[in-house]
Amino acid sequence: MTNISKTSKIYIAGHNGMVGSALWRLFKTKGYFNLIGKDSNDLDLRDSINTDLFIRKERPDVIINAAAKVGGIFANDQYPYEFLMDNMLIQNNIIGIAHKYNINKLIFFGSSCIYPKLAPQPLKEKYLLTGQLEETNQWFAIAKISGVKLVKALRKQFGRDYVVVMPTNLYGPGDNYDLEKSHVLPAMMRKFITAKSNNLNKVELWGSGNPRREFLHVDDLAEACFHILNQKNEYSMINVGTGDDISIKELAEMIKEVTGYKGELIWNTKKPDGTPRKLLEVSRIKNKGWKPKIDLLDGLNSVYKIISDSNWD
Repeated sequence: MTNISKTSKIYIAGHNGMVGSALWRLFKTKGYFNLIGKDSNDLDLRDSINTDLFIRKERPDVIINAAAKVGGIFANDQYPYEFLMDNMLIQNNIIGIAHKYNINKLIFFGSSCIYPKLAPQPLKEKYLLTGQLEETNQWFAIAKISGVKLVKALRKQFGRDYVVVMPTNLYGPGDNYDLEKSHVLPAMMRKFITAKSNNLNKVELWGSGNPRREFLHVDDLAEACFHILNQKNEYSMINVGTGDDISIKELAEMIKEVTGYKGELIWNTKKPDGTPRKLLEVSRIKNKGWKPKIDLLDGLNSVYKIISDSNWD
């Protein structure tokens, strides 16, 4: 099966998360009606027995594994065991069981943060495992790299049409705004909205603001995945990003403008910066006919409309 049809049974693991819900919305919009999702309260994907029973019963044509334990620098540092073990259990169960029941089409999500800390920029897929990881998220990265290798092994040994999608930093509806667990963009959004609503005259942000990051709206990622699923893929790993980056300081100024915050920005340089730059080389996905549609400023404005009235106090 190369293309998926509107009758294809598609299991989206993690369908309530930011990525999973974006995929669900997209497929529904395009008229795909045979979608399967299971709440984490009803199915713990770390449990191999129940995950096996579920997939054996449903026998989907396609699996998209959008289930993972994710978070920012603080969360990775505080919960190394969970970031390593939970992610390995989830991905090993889903990928291994998909192979067991001869499900030939699968997407597994890696991340731009699993590339070496000081790899050349922009990041090409071949740079994986060519240098040391960023220490602040090494636990998550090692787990994800093992998933990448599992996909490659199944492609090589059994000819599976399994693909690793490597998204850049994502944002959009359903993001996590917990300051201890979130990534830089949603954390900034929350800080500025809270400061504005409480009439605070300054906002403290981590690091120097000098690192550069690339940001992709999650709805654009969903479109990229749709492109990938409807083709036979010669590559086991495909970067998905915009191909453009901005500094964290520039992002902060942009979010400040979007939220209408008028106070001062304080950069706490005692806090870590993380990787100096993360920009993906995206020729593989663009050669498949995909390109992002949502400009960063437009995307930030759309997110702000969704969360502007949030009360996090």
